[in-house]
Amino acid sequence: MNTKIRSLSFTGLCVALGLVLPPAFHTIPNAGVVFLPMHIPVLLCGLITGWPYGLACGVITPILSHLATGMPPTPVLPGMVVELAVYGLVGSLLMRRLIRRGMAGVYGALIGAMLAGRLAAGVAKALIFNVGAYSLEIWIASSFVTALPGILLQLVAIPAIVLALRRARIIQAQ
Repeated sequence: MNTKIRSLSFTGLCVALGLVLPPAFHTIPNAGVVFLPMHIPVLLCGLITGWPYGLACGVITPILSHLATGMPPTPVLPGMVVELAVYGLVGSLLMRRLIRRGMAGVYGALIGAMLAGRLAAGVAKALIFNVGAYSLEIWIASSFVTALPGILLQLVAIPAIVLALRRARIIQAQ
């Protein structure tokens, strides 16, 4: 199958997962901010497709989710769009550089994308979206402390999914 068609199809699947997973998690109070279900498909898209697809998935998914379900809520949406867009972009760019390192490369790209996205969201919130109401303490608490279960879930699930997709020959290790 054509690489562009495969990437576009996988991006569509990831956007769809980004719309379906959060409502399932939101049946548990605060599970969205703890487990970060929308982050998983966007990170996967960034690691597996090229940067334009990962970036688009990161921008489109939270906006469509907001329009369809009201989640993320309006005050959270801009920061989340920045964060997820950076996940998709940086994950893809790092994966291109680290792909030959096997699963260590997957972890490197994943962790790099996670850190870059959280940093970009923190800067955007502090300088644009929540000026004067955002601090380093709030950023650390929301991006790392509260989200620790989601971070651990991402670190376990995403490399396992990438490995399974490679073993099934659905994606290639280029």
